[in-house]
Amino acid sequence: MSGVTQRNVNKPKPSSATATGTPSPAPEPTRIPVDLSATTTVVRGIGRIPVTGVSPVIECGAYAAKATVGELVPIRAKVFREGHDAVNASVILTDPHGRETRHDMTPLQPRGLDPWEVWVRFDVEGPWTFRVEGWSDPWGTWLHNAEAKLPAGVDIELVCLEGRDLFERTARTADEAGDPVEASILRATAQLLIPQRPAEDLLDVATGSGLAKAMRKYGPRELVTPTAEFPVFVDRKRALFASWYEFFPRSEGATYDEATDTWTSGTFDSSHARIEAAAAMGFDVIYLPPIHPIGTAFKKGKNNTLDATEKDPGSPWAVGSSEGGHDAIHPELGDWDSFDRLVARAQELGVEIALDFALQASPDHPWVEEHPEWFTTRLDGTIAYAENPPKKYQDIYPINFDNDPEGIYNEVLRVLRLWMSHGVRIFRVDNPHTKPVQFWAWIFAQIRATDPDVLFFAEAFTKPEMMHTLGKVGFHTSYTYFTWRVTKDELVEYMLELSRETDAFFRPNFFVNTPDINPFHLQSGNPAIFAIRAILASMLSPAWGVYSGFELFEHLPLAAGREEYLNSEKYEFRPRDYTAQPNLNMLMGTLNSIRRQHPALQQLRRIDFHTAPHEQVLAFSKDDGADRVLVIVSLDPDNTVESEVHLDMSKLGLAQDAPLRVRDELTGAEFTWGARNFVRLTPAQPAHILAVL
Repeated sequence: MSGVTQRNVNKPKPSSATATGTPSPAPEPTRIPVDLSATTTVVRGIGRIPVTGVSPVIECGAYAAKATVGELVPIRAKVFREGHDAVNASVILTDPHGRETRHDMTPLQPRGLDPWEVWVRFDVEGPWTFRVEGWSDPWGTWLHNAEAKLPAGVDIELVCLEGRDLFERTARTADEAGDPVEASILRATAQLLIPQRPAEDLLDVATGSGLAKAMRKYGPRELVTPTAEFPVFVDRKRALFASWYEFFPRSEGATYDEATDTWTSGTFDSSHARIEAAAAMGFDVIYLPPIHPIGTAFKKGKNNTLDATEKDPGSPWAVGSSEGGHDAIHPELGDWDSFDRLVARAQELGVEIALDFALQASPDHPWVEEHPEWFTTRLDGTIAYAENPPKKYQDIYPINFDNDPEGIYNEVLRVLRLWMSHGVRIFRVDNPHTKPVQFWAWIFAQIRATDPDVLFFAEAFTKPEMMHTLGKVGFHTSYTYFTWRVTKDELVEYMLELSRETDAFFRPNFFVNTPDINPFHLQSGNPAIFAIRAILASMLSPAWGVYSGFELFEHLPLAAGREEYLNSEKYEFRPRDYTAQPNLNMLMGTLNSIRRQHPALQQLRRIDFHTAPHEQVLAFSKDDGADRVLVIVSLDPDNTVESEVHLDMSKLGLAQDAPLRVRDELTGAEFTWGARNFVRLTPAQPAHILAVL
C-alpha cells in the first residue's frame, strides 16, 4: 500500500504498483453520524447531608477524570450538616463490571472548612464511576458527648444507656455480616458501661481502640446522602508512566555520496539498531516523526529556507504527495511489510512505536484534489496555507473542519484505524490546538469505544486553557512548559500546579528538547546542564522524553536569540555517531532504571518540596505506599554549590527527630540523614537521588 491515494472514503484503498508489501484487508468502514450539538449536564442539588465541592469532577461530569491502573488518586469533598451531630463520608467506587466497593473518607484540617479525603487505587482498566456519600454518624456523636460529659459528671446514666443501645445494635449488624468476633467485642463493651463505675474507667471504655475499630466497620450510617455518579476512566499504566525517545528513521543508516552530492535515505529496516539502543537505555516508547510521502510544492530546504532542490528531503510535516497521503508510507523509508517488521521488533524489545499524526496537508496531498472543501479557499481562489504572522508555512495547508465535518471526521477515523491495524497504539498529535476541540472529543469517543488502550499525546505548546481542555476531552498526556521552567521558584510553582490543581485531567510529559525547540539553557553546550535537565525531567514527571542528539549535547542555534537548531533534522538528513564521547547514554539508562525500580517516581500527584536555603538547590520527595524517594539537585551547571537541606520528616513518614537511612541510587552510597543535612553538588555530580530505606 505504499504510495496510494484515497479517492473515496467509503471504498477500499487500491494498492500502488510500486508497493512490495500488502496490509491486511480492512472491513469497509461504516460512516458514523457526527453530533455537533453542545454537551449538556444535569443540575445537581443538595441532599439531606450536604456534600459539595466533589473532586475529581471534569466539567460537571461531562468528561471522565483521569486515572491509571494502580495509581493512587485522591477523591475529595466538603461534607457537613446542621447542628452539632457528627457527620461522616464514604466514597463508593463502581468498576467497569458494576461491582461496588466502599472507601471511608478522612476529615482534614482545618476542620472548620469541612474537607474530607480518601486516596484510592483502581485495579482494572476501563470506565469507572464514583459517588460520595455523606451520612449522619451516631458513633461519632456519642463519642463526642461521652468525652465531654463523662469527665464533667454530666448525664452519666444517659450516656451509658445510649452507648449500650448503640453497641448492641451494632453487634447485631456484625452478626448479620458473619463476624461473631467483633459482635462479641461490642456486646462485652456494652456490658462495661455501668453508670456507677468511675468516670475515668467509663472514658477508657468509650475510647478503646478495639471498640473504635468495630464501630468504624459496623457502626450505623444514618441519613445516607449520595451525590451523583461521576466518571473516571482508568487507562493502562503507560498513559501516565513512560520514557519517550524520538528519532528520524530517514537519518538512521543514511549515506552520503560526495561525488554526486546526494543522500540515500535510511529505512525502517536500518532503524532497528536505534530502537535496540533506545530500549537498552530503558526507553519504552519510540516516537517517529511523520513517515508519509512528502510534498514537493514549496518544499523547505536546509534551515527552513525556500530554496530547496530535489536533493533536499523536505519536512516530514508537509504530509502528502502524488504517492499518497496519511494512509501511505514514504517509499524511501520502506513499505508496509518493513513497517510491520519495525513494529514487531519493538514489541520483541518490550517497547512501543508512537507515530506522529500531523493532521495537515501539503499542496500535493490527494485530499487537495479530491476534497477541496476540506480546506479554506480565499477570495482570490487560492487555498490558504498555514501562517503564524510573520511566519509563513507555504508547504502546509490547514484543514477546515466546518465545511464537511462528517466527511473529514470519518476520514480521520479511517486513517487512525488503518495505523492501529498495523500495531500502532500510541499517536503523538501535531498541533492539536489548531483543530476544534469538539472534533477531538468525537474522535476519542469513537476510539475509546473499541480500542481503549490506544493513547494520544498532545503536542500543544499553547495557552493553558486550550492545553487543559484538550486533556479534559481525552488527550492522555501532553507536552508542557517544562522547557521554559528553569529557576527553583518556577519549577516548584509549576509542579504544584501539575500535581495539585490539574492532575485530574492534564498528564505532563517533560520532553527536554524537540526538533522544534533548542532551549536557551542548552545552547552553552555544557554537559552539566544536559545532565541536570535530564535528572529534573525524569524525576519530577512520570513521563519524560528525549529527542535524539540530546545525549550528544547538540546545542548550536540557528541564530542568536532563536530556540531552533542549526542544520535542523526537520529539513535534512542527520546521521549520528551515538557512541561519540562524551555522551549521556549511561546517565539516561541509569535514570530510566531508577524510575522502573521506584513506584514513587511513576506517579504525578504525590510530590512534596523541602527547604534548601541555596537558591540553586532544589529538594523534593515523592512517595507511593512504602516507597519513598528524595531528590536533591543543583540547578547550577557551572559551579559547585553547597547548602543545608531541611527536611519535613512528616512528609517522609517519620518523626521529625528520627534518623533517615538513604541509599544514593546514582552511586550506591548509603547515608544516615536527619532533618538537617549538608550537601555539596558539583557540575560533574549535580544530584543525589536517595531511596529512603
